[in-house]
Amino acid sequence: MNDRLIKKTLLACVMFLGLSVQGFAQWDASKMDLKIDWQMNAPFSTDFADKISGWGMNYELSYRITPRWEAGVFASFHSNHQYVARQTLSLSPTESLTTDQQRSAFQIPFGLTAAFNLSTHKYCRPYIGGKVGTMFARNTTYYASRGVYDKAWGFYVSPEIGLKIYPTGKHWGFHVAGYYSYATNRTQTLTGDVDGQNNVGFRLGVIF
Repeated sequence: MNDRLIKKTLLACVMFLGLSVQGFAQWDASKMDLKIDWQMNAPFSTDFADKISGWGMNYELSYRITPRWEAGVFASFHSNHQYVARQTLSLSPTESLTTDQQRSAFQIPFGLTAAFNLSTHKYCRPYIGGKVGTMFARNTTYYASRGVYDKAWGFYVSPEIGLKIYPTGKHWGFHVAGYYSYATNRTQTLTGDVDGQNNVGFRLGVIF
């Protein structure tokens, strides 16, 4: 992953936050939304810790620029785990290891988010959106009484489609969304490299 691209992404996030703070006094607080979601996530395109998991959360703070457009910032985390039964691994031409494994993949993406509301209905608003930013990843393999891990930063992008439900037509409500995400993180593991991370999942939460 190009360090310069990561730095530019982080700089864009910092600048966005700075502009948000500077202009807060001129904003209408009723147009701000805080979303807190429980997250279900399923990695694919890699066989390292690829089991679906509900060990994750997503947080978003957004502002409705127009009735249909909103933008803001997000941060989330997720961990996936997989048990691998006892087997013999070839580590090099002269080394082998017989063991079982407990694999753990931990992800923390954060950055900017934007969405377009397909409807401005008072009670129900479907939308399409996306997130862009950077992601920290740590992949760990535990075996016997030991463990090996590798960590890396990467570029992150995630389109999503969702629905916001306001039962009383007021500011609070419920949120459900499905998403796909891709990150460019590359890590080394006990049995090989993980080059890039693909995920699909859904979120269920509340809006304040």
